Amino acid sequence: MPGITGIISRESPEKNIEDLRLMTNSMMHEPFYKTGIYLNAQFGLYVGWVCHKNSFSDCMPVVNEKRDIVLVFSGENFGDKDVTAQLKRGGHEFASSNASYLIHMYEEEGDGFLQRLNGWFCGVLVDLRKRMIVLFNDRYGMGRIYYYEGKDVFYFSSEAKSLLRMHPELRKIDLESLGQFFSCGCTFQNKSLFSKMFLLPGGSAWTFCKGSSVKKDQYFKPDVWENQSVLEKEAFYKKLRETFASILPRYFCSRDPIAMSLTGGLDTRMILACRQNEPGTLPCYTFGGMHGDTFDIRVARKIAEACHQKHSVLRLDEKFFSDFPWIAEKTIYVSDGNLDVCGSHDLYLNRLARDIAPIRMSGKFGSELLRGASTFKSFSPCEKLFNPDFKKHVQAAERTLAEINNGHRLSFAVFKDAPWHEYGRLAVEQSQVTYRTPYMDNDFVGLLYQTPADASTNEEISLRLIEDGDATLFNIMTDLGFGGGSSFVFSKLAQLLFWFLFKAEWYYNEGMPHWFTRLDFTLRDFHPEKILLGHHKYLHYRMWFRDEVFAYVRDILLDKRTVTRPYLNGDFVQEIADDHIKGSHNYTNEINKTLTVELIQRLLIEQK
Repeated sequence: MPGITGIISRESPEKNIEDLRLMTNSMMHEPFYKTGIYLNAQFGLYVGWVCHKNSFSDCMPVVNEKRDIVLVFSGENFGDKDVTAQLKRGGHEFASSNASYLIHMYEEEGDGFLQRLNGWFCGVLVDLRKRMIVLFNDRYGMGRIYYYEGKDVFYFSSEAKSLLRMHPELRKIDLESLGQFFSCGCTFQNKSLFSKMFLLPGGSAWTFCKGSSVKKDQYFKPDVWENQSVLEKEAFYKKLRETFASILPRYFCSRDPIAMSLTGGLDTRMILACRQNEPGTLPCYTFGGMHGDTFDIRVARKIAEACHQKHSVLRLDEKFFSDFPWIAEKTIYVSDGNLDVCGSHDLYLNRLARDIAPIRMSGKFGSELLRGASTFKSFSPCEKLFNPDFKKHVQAAERTLAEINNGHRLSFAVFKDAPWHEYGRLAVEQSQVTYRTPYMDNDFVGLLYQTPADASTNEEISLRLIEDGDATLFNIMTDLGFGGGSSFVFSKLAQLLFWFLFKAEWYYNEGMPHWFTRLDFTLRDFHPEKILLGHHKYLHYRMWFRDEVFAYVRDILLDKRTVTRPYLNGDFVQEIADDHIKGSHNYTNEINKTLTVELIQRLLIEQK
């Protein structure tokens, strides 16, 4: 995926340049990527970057007119037009459609320019006047930076594989982090999966000056937002509506086409209701499976029609299953193991999405921020899967998650859930498309900290914004039965029905108990899944592991390398593979986690 990588070192320039090229090349995952390097041997700085063609960052490195400040930037900044207009009035020359104006923001505002940046990003600033290097990322930490501090050398990269390739001593899984991954699907507290490799905290500005140790500062901390006063309900709603309408134009400014990843829910609909797009200018698409249309697809199709936009369905098909080994392994490799095998569909579907438009507009994080939704929870595999000595790390992860969730709800969502738990999925998606969502705009998030207590976890505000923006969209019921302008009784009955179907589908797929699995397998010639599945979900990994991709699952899990891993109970690994494939048990979670970790071992740690 797009990002930066680099070395700060006084060692031989020739060695550093060769190492940098290898690090940068390891991030070149697609033919539509562009790459480059910036070298400053005098400062001991060697930086490489990878970006999508024509993206906001496709202009690196950026240099000011006096050529005494250099910026390497990866990601996007969503500023208002008055910022660039003011810079042009000040005599600066740049292209408004890319990141070239950011160097002039630094010239005008100095260190405070990081506070003004708005988006997901990371970068390196070189100020030749002050003889300093600043390594920075966005305030949330979504512009991920891995780092490794050696003796008189500092390595950093947006992708762990770049550092793993150069340093065999890093190719060892940290057991505490592995316990967190097995329990919750990610690592916590700025740790990576790999020993001695860590993550730059969100809002970092680390300064390197010749002859002194690195100064590890943070330019933004959550308490700036947490200490705001709560607004009265009507005053909050009025300000929220004004703010949301004012920020949306930032996200539709681009030199490349944009398409909307449209769902049947509230969050993408809010965007369409609060910003009127000209007919036929915003193609929409919804992800789906091979068998019929989900409620998501049906509702999204109605919404697109009401907005006079073209709508497409991007589906998983037989090619997904025939190519599954390659897709699963690329998912693990691209994400550095941060997205598990059950996220492989995201790579496949976002490749299809790029054919429609290279920029994907989404409602991501709307439900987390506006309505308190979260999937960042402990869902540990069966304890029998683990070696007894390793089990304590999985149990410790459950306790740690409870501790870090004991704070402000919004701070947990944007500073922990998003950059830790959701990062892997976004990494895979951003490897294929430029991913945008207005729901983590700084102005929007900062205002949400002033939400009245009685409006922080329900659908009322979202529905009101939709109704005030476009009553036609409000009158289309969501995939979970909200809105639609129906009577109170009908609306509640619809919500109950959709909730029941949603839960039944989860129960039939991921949550099916072993006793029911055996009954389902007995009846599979009658295809009960055609009745029970496909209403809300198009992902059926329990059945896919048993049927479509069973050979791949069996070959990996029963391999000698897998069953002899020191943190696993090898006998139980063989048991879960055999019992799941023959349909007597449901071990979807266990297979997913074990398969993922084994691929991490083979692709990232045991790489040649």
